[in-house]
Amino acid sequence: MTTYLLAGDSTVAPMKPAESPMAGWGEALSEQLGAVVRNLAFGGATTATFESTGCWQRLLSEVRPGDTVVIQFGHNDQKDPLLDARGGYTRRLRGFALEARERGAVAVLCTPCERRRFDDDGHVTPTHGAHPNAVRDLADDLRAPLIDLTAFTTWLYEDLGPVASAGLFSHFAPDEAPAWPEGLVDDTHFRLEGARRIAAFVARSLRAIERRDGDAPALGSPHLA
Repeated sequence: MTTYLLAGDSTVAPMKPAESPMAGWGEALSEQLGAVVRNLAFGGATTATFESTGCWQRLLSEVRPGDTVVIQFGHNDQKDPLLDARGGYTRRLRGFALEARERGAVAVLCTPCERRRFDDDGHVTPTHGAHPNAVRDLADDLRAPLIDLTAFTTWLYEDLGPVASAGLFSHFAPDEAPAWPEGLVDDTHFRLEGARRIAAFVARSLRAIERRDGDAPALGSPHLA
């Protein structure tokens, strides 16, 4: 049976009990897939720190032929000049994908989930610069499956609208969540309901990739949600 191994940042990472109901989408992926998911993502991770902390090597040590490695970075990489979209960021993503393939796994690249930032016309403002396009181009170059979470989440937030889309995120009233007794308004990190919505899309995309023997083109159409 396929094991799914996740590499990423806080938007993917498992929730910390003290921060419930804040959650990354990887938290909800196992229930959507009905399969084993090993989530090694952690808050604040970049492609560089995921490697320097040993998390990538630990992930590789668990990979078995036929497994799937799902990789999503960008939120924090864009803050580091050494991880320029067409430089260190792409170089490390390429290395991750190739090393996963060497161990017989399918490497799936993901663009980062968009932040919830609306303009006055009700459209989501892109916040990741050139990083999503860099992932798309890399997937095309490597002929690697791509799950376009930037495109999907942009559509999702706009479809729900500025008010309803807040229900996907860590917007907590005072005393609602023990970690934030004074409340919280966070338009980057999901609450569990939002994590489940993103995970459902990821799961359906992964099943589509598997039906096409891991040689799928970019997946990001909203109708897959």
